[in-house]
Amino acid sequence: MFTGIIRGMGRITEIKREKETASLSIATPITRQINSQIGDSIAVDGICLTITALHEDGFSVDVMPETVRRTNLAALRQGDRINLEPALQAGERLDGHFVLGHVDTTAKLVGRVPDQNALTLTLSFPHNYRPYIVEKGSVAINGVSLTVIAVTDTTFSVSLIPYTQKETVLGSLKIDSLVNIETDILGKYIVNQLEAQNE
Repeated sequence: MFTGIIRGMGRITEIKREKETASLSIATPITRQINSQIGDSIAVDGICLTITALHEDGFSVDVMPETVRRTNLAALRQGDRINLEPALQAGERLDGHFVLGHVDTTAKLVGRVPDQNALTLTLSFPHNYRPYIVEKGSVAINGVSLTVIAVTDTTFSVSLIPYTQKETVLGSLKIDSLVNIETDILGKYIVNQLEAQNE
């Protein structure tokens, strides 16, 4: 379980790919700072992964085919920066919103517009996820908990405060960048229940 409040960024130092699987090594001081252990969960760009090895400068994770198919991992390259969030511990503050690290789909950045101190990002996403994205609802983009400020049938927009622009990879995204999207789990259950009642 995560909250979408990014604790830091890491850099991919190695990617090993075999068919639709991958192994990533990521450089970051976070694992040392929180005394991570092998087997711990960590959100990498919003993807819940398991630490399989610890290194002096970071950690490694293995990625299965389902994860590669649903996320932007196939587009990542050595040297890319990624958002990191360790799993929530009991007793911690619940800022952000409930984020599971189970990515639904990817979206493409189609708009990037400064708005005084904020930066508005507009993303195109698959139409079948439209019921789960609502204005003023929550969404996780590369693991960052954000509020949807506008939505159409094929796009939605979020606005980044200066802190988010600086402390996550979202501030440096370029047009056509592919990002991971996790819609609000509560919304998914509500939509699922309503659809079941209408059958």
